Amino acid sequence: MDIIVNYVLIFFSYAFAGWIIEVTLKLIQYRRFINRGFLIGPWLPIYGFGALLITVSSDLIPVSEMSYGTAFTVSFVICGAVEYLTSLVLEKRFHARWWDYSTKPMNLQGRVWIGNLVLFGLGGVVVIKLTNPLLFRLFGILAAPGRTAIAGGLAAVIAADYVVSHFVLKIVKTGVESSKADNTEQISREIRALLSDRSVFAGRFAEAYPNVIYKTERIAAQMEQIRKETERLRRSVGERIEVIGEQIDQKRAQIASNIETSGSIKNRILEKQNSLIDIIYDENAAPEEAKKLKKEIDDENVRLNRKWLQRGRPADGGGDGDNDGDNDSDTDNGKAGS
Repeated sequence: MDIIVNYVLIFFSYAFAGWIIEVTLKLIQYRRFINRGFLIGPWLPIYGFGALLITVSSDLIPVSEMSYGTAFTVSFVICGAVEYLTSLVLEKRFHARWWDYSTKPMNLQGRVWIGNLVLFGLGGVVVIKLTNPLLFRLFGILAAPGRTAIAGGLAAVIAADYVVSHFVLKIVKTGVESSKADNTEQISREIRALLSDRSVFAGRFAEAYPNVIYKTERIAAQMEQIRKETERLRRSVGERIEVIGEQIDQKRAQIASNIETSGSIKNRILEKQNSLIDIIYDENAAPEEAKKLKKEIDDENVRLNRKWLQRGRPADGGGDGDNDGDNDSDTDNGKAGS
């Protein structure tokens, strides 16, 4: 019985600490007090349950034997699971998502993300190694009847708080289900207007969660249809890009096969000029001027062939020689044609 009482007090201690943290963060963000949480009182059960589960797990392994790494990992997993399941259950039950990390890196369905998980792990280390030993020593100072009375009183108060808060959440659920709106923003405006006309407790809930994302079955169906259409368009665009890429590659290959470099054309002209000279040139009948010109052409051809061979090109001029051989080719062409 004593351990149960201590667990109840642990739950309320961290539920209150979580409420303090959330209120402080919103005070910094909005410069005004916002009573956070589903419940009216100063407690956030999700923090209490997370810390309680960490405490129970640490009782299975003596704190003195639990390393910091183990404490971090246990807290990382347990608190991440609590946050994920809480988000899932609330969304399924009340058609609303109270937090969404879809824009955060390394998130899981927008319900948890790596930043919070790391903080949970570090917080769990503090809980196991620092605050729990202090709290258990503090509980030990109180007499057993006193601790039991405090735990029982707090449990009764939070039970009453849950009844009132659950009534507010039922209003929210009914409002969402009866809404004819086609988008979450319009539903949010309707719910805020609905809650503002109710009790102060209902108005507090609307104030505590101004960014709730409400989802009806119709909106969920629309979102699924949009997702499918987006996926279809993505596949269609990808297939079209592949077809265009193949067409471009084919055109490039076709153009490349039809293009001849100016160097190869010049080389063929030189070869034909040499062949023509061989046909019409007669060494015995040629005048001295023609013999001199023929010798110059032969010398230039030898020099040109030597340059190609030094560069690893075939001597027949089959390469593209467009850049380096232009001057020499033009020279031979001019001499051959003179």
